[in-house]
Amino acid sequence: FHDRDHGDGREDALAWLDELLRAEGIHDADGEVWLQTYPRVLGYVFKPVSFWYCERADGSLAAILAEVNNTFGERHCYLLAGEKLGYGRDLQARKVFHVSPFSHITGGYRFRFMRSNSPEGERCVARIDHEDADGALLQTSLSGRLAPLTRASTRAAFFGVPMMSFGVIARIHWQALRVWLKRVPYVKKPAPPETFVTR
Repeated sequence: FHDRDHGDGREDALAWLDELLRAEGIHDADGEVWLQTYPRVLGYVFKPVSFWYCERADGSLAAILAEVNNTFGERHCYLLAGEKLGYGRDLQARKVFHVSPFSHITGGYRFRFMRSNSPEGERCVARIDHEDADGALLQTSLSGRLAPLTRASTRAAFFGVPMMSFGVIARIHWQALRVWLKRVPYVKKPAPPETFVTR
């Protein structure tokens, strides 16, 4: 984990998150904060999306920050907060950030976050669907089982998927090639949004 891979790139990503929440008027995120993201592997990482789960002291969700990176080196955040926030609920945000040269900045995202316990451990799932007026354009998810960070669990994760970070970027480009071969029109990259956070 490198703090510079998140937020504005400063040395303390958690301080950045606290400042962002305060600036957005969220003052009750006084409990645990945990991050669902991709780790650096052999010094390399590409994180299409990372999720910051910001809890209140009682364990309920105060906010979820979806931190999106594109392959052009840009980053944008979608802040999900309010009365509808919770596990198992559909949350929506208007798409404002360019992530693919084969997709226009239209429509919106539908997020759904789930956590469940089982004998194998706690499982968390983040599902993201990109939709426009005609329906679903892209459906994806990020999931895994929560485990304590130990030397043994780190070794098991590394040897279980040693090329994870390289695999993520390779799969993105493989899918882009397949879309290009189908002659899907190329969309020129627009300027990034004026604000860093979309709420």
